[in-house]
Amino acid sequence: MSDHTLQMTMLFDFYGELLTDKQREYFDLYYNEDLSLAEIAEQAGITRQGVHDNLVRAENALKEYETKTGLLARFELRSAQIEQARQLTTGLKSRISDAESTADLEKLEQLLELMKG
Repeated sequence: MSDHTLQMTMLFDFYGELLTDKQREYFDLYYNEDLSLAEIAEQAGITRQGVHDNLVRAENALKEYETKTGLLARFELRSAQIEQARQLTTGLKSRISDAESTADLEKLEQLLELMKG
């Protein structure tokens, strides 16, 4: 999966419901179902250019939503921070010998996994 495709699918996960029904449908078929523009156009009964234009508008809208809200950027930062905390707890567990502290670290790891979602 290309970086562009990954970015677009992540943005769609966050903001897809804000797109029009057609934009959402074409986006899903193109990015998630891996259909070509021609295949989507044939299914929808429009031109390939019409599908392309809808996809470009959808991509631009998704980017604009992210620019305004920053939800995806905050999510990615939080995920990275949770992963760092998880790695720290793993390192601490290997250096701590008492059972109570090890149990507490295991609980912390479980909480971090829940936060990661």
